[in-house]
Amino acid sequence: MNGESGDGTGPRRVPRALRSGSFLVGGFIVAGLLVAALAAPWLAPYAPTAIFPGAEIRPPGPRFLLGTDEVGRDILSRVLYGTRVSLGVAIPSVALAVLTGTTLGVGLGYRGGAPDLLAMRLFDVLFAFPPILLAIALVAALGPSTVNLVLTIAVLTLPQFAVLARSATLALKPQDFVQAARALGASHGRILGAHVLPNIAPTLAVQASLSLSIVILVEAALSFLGLGTQPPAPSWGSMLSRGRQYMTIAPWLVLAPGLAIMLAVLGFNLLGDAQRDLLDPRRAGARRRTL
Repeated sequence: MNGESGDGTGPRRVPRALRSGSFLVGGFIVAGLLVAALAAPWLAPYAPTAIFPGAEIRPPGPRFLLGTDEVGRDILSRVLYGTRVSLGVAIPSVALAVLTGTTLGVGLGYRGGAPDLLAMRLFDVLFAFPPILLAIALVAALGPSTVNLVLTIAVLTLPQFAVLARSATLALKPQDFVQAARALGASHGRILGAHVLPNIAPTLAVQASLSLSIVILVEAALSFLGLGTQPPAPSWGSMLSRGRQYMTIAPWLVLAPGLAIMLAVLGFNLLGDAQRDLLDPRRAGARRRTL
């Protein structure tokens, strides 16, 4: 045995990842977003709230590479700092949803009974409503702020991870290795921590990547409506909302934040799709046969 498996898993996974166009492009975009968010104070030519009198609605040029907005603020600086806002909402909200939803879903799937049935009916009710409407209602009730926005999006995203974790746990419960661990006297915590969670983690990681793209759109939509991050903090959604009044005379006001949202969503979607293909050799093989 040379340590390599023929099913596309193990050591061969990394080379196959490097041959995946979706993984490379998505990873490059996401890495760029992270660099922009972390290094915004050094990459941005000006402060995001700095106003330059007499430079209102100036087109892109040598001084302002992406132009200025209606009050004379540099668009490039605001887009770079807007990356911090979007990722600063998306990553904590999805992380909270993953932690809470996975714990709830695994517990429901493993224990079963009336709590499981009740929780599933509650999730069905939540899935019946458009997420953006629920987000608007919750943010309006809690008040517009970054913390409330993170909590709202986490609550709306939690059911997806709970249902996914529950379904995976139900599929793993009758497996021989779980039953063997139970027969050997392993505790419930030991079974869940050593046998269930490691097997459902890849599926949850794929869902997390895809959820990040959706959360970025939700955050932008709420900021567009004035329910997200409040001015003067630079948010892509609020930049779109203010810039739409000047679209005919200054299209760069909406083009820059719009492209930023598109790239962020594209990057996380490509990364999620690539993860799904890499973790499912059958899907990857079917895709190669269709090419």
